[in-house]
Amino acid sequence: MHAARALVLADLVAGEVAEADVVSLVEDSVMERRWWVEQWPEGAAFVAGLIAQDVQDALLDRYGRWPLCPVCRTGDPHALDVEPELGPDPHWVCHKAGVKVAAVGSLGSATGGMTSS
Repeated sequence: MHAARALVLADLVAGEVAEADVVSLVEDSVMERRWWVEQWPEGAAFVAGLIAQDVQDALLDRYGRWPLCPVCRTGDPHALDVEPELGPDPHWVCHKAGVKVAAVGSLGSATGGMTSS
C-alpha cells in the first residue's frame, strides 16, 4: 500500500498537482483499497493502478482531466488512461497515439522512451 501510494504521489508531483486536497484524495483511495486488499489479498499487485484510477476519477469530478497526455501536442487535450485496468505493472497510456507513456509512478521521466502499446 505504501509503495502504491508513493507511485501515485510521484505522478502528482510530476504533474505539479500535489496540493494538500489532492493528496487527501490519494489517502482516501488508499484507505478504500486497503479494505479491498484485505478481502482479496491476491489483488495486492493491482493496487497501484487502482489507486491511480481512483485519483484520476476524483480529480476529474473536482478539477478536470489528469494526467494530460504529453504525446499529443495538437487537438483537444486529453487524459492518459491506466492499463491494465486491473493487473500488475500499470502504465499510463495514450490511446489516441497508441503508446505507453510511462509506468505509474514515472510520469516525471515521460519525456522520452514511449513505446507502442
